[in-house]
Amino acid sequence: MYIDSHCHINFPELNNNIDNVLSNMKDNSISHALCVSVTLDNYQSVLKLAEAHNHIFASVGVHPDYEDIDEPDVEILTRHAKNANVVAIGETGLDYFRLKGELLWQKDRFRTHIRAAIESNLPLIIHTRNAREDTIKIMKEEKAFNARGVMHCFTETYEMAKQAIDQDFYISFSGIITFKNAEELRETVRKIPLDRILIETDSPYLAPVPNRGKLNEPANVVYVAKKIAEIKKITVEEVAETTTKNFFNLFSKCQTS
Repeated sequence: MYIDSHCHINFPELNNNIDNVLSNMKDNSISHALCVSVTLDNYQSVLKLAEAHNHIFASVGVHPDYEDIDEPDVEILTRHAKNANVVAIGETGLDYFRLKGELLWQKDRFRTHIRAAIESNLPLIIHTRNAREDTIKIMKEEKAFNARGVMHCFTETYEMAKQAIDQDFYISFSGIITFKNAEELRETVRKIPLDRILIETDSPYLAPVPNRGKLNEPANVVYVAKKIAEIKKITVEEVAETTTKNFFNLFSKCQTS
């Protein structure tokens, strides 16, 4: 069995066909999926799916790419985090690829999420792109290790991954590791111990080879697991078993929700 540790099946592209999405999960041995919030408005549709399906979990948070929206505070996030279906805070983090400038609001938002995660005793889901130094710096300053968490859809360096692991974070890989030009990222996969790895789709985006360019969905997380097995020269069954164990170790609330 596999777990998609990060998806957006509440987005219309997938939610409008949710019965088929869930059926494909079952057909491909995907036992669970974590549907991740990107805004507080979006969170309502995430929660609705988690409440309707006991193998779908929810997070609450505001993505760093969304500017000029209602800004969450610690009280709002911790209040939502009390819901039995909410197992994580995020996704949050820093993105200097899509947005430019000083981005003080983005850094403040990141700090707010870390504080909420610590107060809620829930793990963080971190999005980081072209912001290696500041991401690690803020994680250390805010003592993110007290929350733990995952660096989702990881595409940065092994050195950054090691710094995150040192703060008790997991590293999650998506279909990007199957892309032809991702050899450096595959080398990072080789170096990271399997007991610190999660797998994800980030669907509806980033469909892995052989479905690259098509609409992504949780069923495709199998291809991520197969690529990790190929890279590490182990069986896909070992990847499935260990990443599933890792998921429940990190998102421990899933076992009681």
